[in-house]
Amino acid sequence: MTEKIDSWFGTTVDRLNDPKNQRVWSIIVSLFGDMAQDPKDRISGSALTRVIGPMGIKPEAIRVALHRLRKDGWIDSSRIGRTSVHFLTPSGRAQSAAVTPRIYSHAPESITSWHVLMAQETSGQSTLEDVMLTQNYISIGRHSALGAGPVPRNCEDLLTFVVDKMSVPNWLRNQIYAPELIETCTDLEQALQGLSQVPAGLSAAQIATLRTLIVHRWRRVVLRHPDLPPEFHPDNWPGTSCRTHVFGLLDQLPRPNLNTLGDPPDH
Repeated sequence: MTEKIDSWFGTTVDRLNDPKNQRVWSIIVSLFGDMAQDPKDRISGSALTRVIGPMGIKPEAIRVALHRLRKDGWIDSSRIGRTSVHFLTPSGRAQSAAVTPRIYSHAPESITSWHVLMAQETSGQSTLEDVMLTQNYISIGRHSALGAGPVPRNCEDLLTFVVDKMSVPNWLRNQIYAPELIETCTDLEQALQGLSQVPAGLSAAQIATLRTLIVHRWRRVVLRHPDLPPEFHPDNWPGTSCRTHVFGLLDQLPRPNLNTLGDPPDH
């Protein structure tokens, strides 16, 4: 039974792994954001190696990535006896928490009202740029943007329109969902197909490995475009089906207790 589970796990990791986009620091951010957002959460160096080592990532690469994340203020480290432990900084937790609702939403929020902001070339452009930096907007031209909900404050120097119905042309769909984004999502959906049933008996570390791979690749899809209703999707956008596959697997892979990640496989 152990050999069968390990074989399934190895095959699945190979299927979900994406070596051409394997930035180790980003994978570690995905892992901590998924499993260690509480201020008291700690992951030891050995547990970190046990979780992301099966992806083909060497301990030396993990150390380099942790050094970068500490330098960037994402992660901090300390020692408990002889063991090094790592944890999100307040800034790292805040940034992780900010994107958590979008990553883990089983269905995008239904949007019923929209507004358009337009700036004159010589007036209001800086206001428009500031708004787009701080909120979830879709650029629809050099001097205009589309946003959900009511018009924000401090937009007096912008021309604004509030609408509850709109026509979405193909050029805008293709602008929002660029070919490389569609390819990224399609690749993930294809990797997830056929993995509808997770076998019982996986170790805590194996579950963490699979969760990290799925969440990491899903983050690269869902955070690169706004949550939009179907009328904005181009015909070849696989996002809805991909989301179904993602959560169909994550629901079968509950977050393990961090204290169990360093334990040897118990199946």
